[in-house]
Amino acid sequence: MIRCIFASLILSSFGLVAADEGFIKLFNGHDLTGWTKFLQNNADPAKTWSVSDGVIHCKGLPMGYLLTEKEYGDYVLRVQWRWPGKPGNSGVFVHVSGKDQIWPKGVEAQLEADHAGDFWLVDGFKMKIPEEQHDPRSPRHYLRMGETWKKKAEKDSKGRDTYEAIRKPVEKPLGEWNQYEITCRGDEIRLVINGQLVNVGTSAESTKGKILLQSEGAPIEFRNIEIKMLK
Repeated sequence: MIRCIFASLILSSFGLVAADEGFIKLFNGHDLTGWTKFLQNNADPAKTWSVSDGVIHCKGLPMGYLLTEKEYGDYVLRVQWRWPGKPGNSGVFVHVSGKDQIWPKGVEAQLEADHAGDFWLVDGFKMKIPEEQHDPRSPRHYLRMGETWKKKAEKDSKGRDTYEAIRKPVEKPLGEWNQYEITCRGDEIRLVINGQLVNVGTSAESTKGKILLQSEGAPIEFRNIEIKMLK
């Protein structure tokens, strides 16, 4: 009993709280201990990020992010999110490195409404994802597994081909909580949304880094952010 209390005190001193099944909470439910904040134009973080009732509330503007103070490798990350109003765009980054900027180098697990589970390879990050998932309009964007691109008949204003994604629903209705489970094991990254495997990348150029939550234009809420180390 004494050992358990002592361990809890040590974890609390680092902003970490013990969770079930070997998971450790990266967000303690009370404040943003263990996270740094970056916003465009040196904006006041208190006007973008707040915490109440065990939830991180993000207003979505200015653009920026929360970033873990520590780097992590070989882990399972769980993050729950929802849109409190009109759905918009956000993301969870892993293996983040380099200087603070919009946006830093890493792998984005997309949170944009109806696009959650896509991969974005940011600032030149290299990773292998099946080519059939590759967005023909962008060298950095990849759809979820089992989804394809369909060429449309019309051209854009510059005479280029246009495409639409054939999507499968994986997200819950607006206002309900969704859960990401992101497994980073060696050079592989696996994305699971609401219990469904939606994407796998391999041969990631980096196998560790910081974890990032985006502020990207729309109000979004996060809770139950926890991590389990695999080594």
